[in-house]
Formats: sequence, structure tokens, C-alpha cells
Amino acid sequence: MIDPAAPLPKYLQLRAILLGMIEEERLAVDAPVPSERELCRRFGVSRMTVRQAVDQLVAEDRLRRIPGKGTFVARPKVQMPKELVSFTEDMLARGLRPGSVDLAHRTVAMDAGLARLFEADPGSPVHVLERLRLADGEPMAVERSHILASAAPDLPSRRPEGASLFRVLETEYGILLDAGEQTIEAGPVGPEDAGLLGIEPGSAVFFMRQRTFSRDVCVEVAMATYRADRYRIHLGLESRRRAISDKS
Repeated sequence: MIDPAAPLPKYLQLRAILLGMIEEERLAVDAPVPSERELCRRFGVSRMTVRQAVDQLVAEDRLRRIPGKGTFVARPKVQMPKELVSFTEDMLARGLRPGSVDLAHRTVAMDAGLARLFEADPGSPVHVLERLRLADGEPMAVERSHILASAAPDLPSRRPEGASLFRVLETEYGILLDAGEQTIEAGPVGPEDAGLLGIEPGSAVFFMRQRTFSRDVCVEVAMATYRADRYRIHLGLESRRRAISDKS
């Protein structure tokens, strides 16, 4: 299956073969990859070729190495949604089982920074809901939602534990969230969130801040930490030249 006369280097040919096995589920998620010796024997290549192919797939997050155990097929990354949906709706649409663990909830007075995001007066009451978000039982994100208390006065007592926040706001308060904005940055995770997410402190994560609106009023400000090994960001790009041409 490896063609020595092909213009494509042997390691890239082997990478394509292994990727095909992953995508066809001949190598299932979390399954161990055959050893270097086995891959050398099966495809008639050197260990250097095998290592280059495997390194490439590790860099692409299709394989993952676990020290002392071996190399395994990585779980596919989840693409960050580009539309306003709840975590529960997003996971269901992907065929994953959503889960949520309530960590804490309280009502506090907004500090100046939070008040600027809400465009409200400092000291205004806000509900804080901290949750661990799961997909098929695996930790995906730690989310800290701040909800305008004047919009949902008794939210902590009216929201069942684990219930979708967006759904409760809509069904219990008639609040339809119709717009939002996100800011996403990459950085190292701290010890607290690392423990909740089951990753090493200092691992790369996405820090997301989202403002969600209903009829031009900011109802929620969410701060979340997403596992970078389980999420990816995909953006559509438009040529500036095309935009100028369309206007002319």
C-alpha cells in the first residue's frame, strides 16, 4: 500500500492510510494504534517513517500520546458554534449526550467590571451559576454564567438542577435570547479548572466571554473555560476585494 515510486513521501502515504483507518472506524476512538514494529512490518517502512507519520497525526490532534501507555486514537474535536444556541442544543445536534453538573449558585452585587458588560449600575444584583459541562460523560467546559436578577428574580429556586438555562429563561420568564457576542482567547488553565476538566494545570484552553441579549438588553454574561484538546474554531473568510467589488 506504500508506493516507493510515488512523489508523495512515504510518511505522508502512511499518514493518509492511518487517517483513512480512523475515519472508516477501523481504528475506533480511544483504541490503541499498532506498535511501531507492527506498522513497519505491515507497510514495509522504517521506524523513522512510522514516527514521522504518527507525529504528524498527533500534531493534527487525530492521535494522542499517553506517557507510559502508548498512542491512541483521539476523540474528534467539537467545533465552536457560530450561532446562538445553548450547550445542550449544540451537543444534541452533534449526536452527543449533553450533561451538566451544578457546582455553585449565588446572588451577588455587580462589581464595576461586570456592570460595564451588562451596561447596568454597579451594585445591581446578578445571579451567578457555575457549571461543569459534559458531552457523553466527558468534561468539556467550566462555565460561570451571570444572569441579570431583575430579569429573572427567583431563578435559583425556579431552575431545576441540571436544567438548560436558556430553556428556563424562555419557559419560566418569557425571555427569548435573540443576539449575542463572543470573545475567545487561548491560554493556560489554572489549577481549579484543570481539576474539574481532568487535564493538567497549564494545559492550553480557550477562555470564552459571551454576552447574550434579549430585545437589546444584556441578560447574561458568561465566562467559560473550554478544553482546547476537545474544541476547534472554524471561521469563514471573505475577500476584502470581493466585498469592495460587490458594493461597486
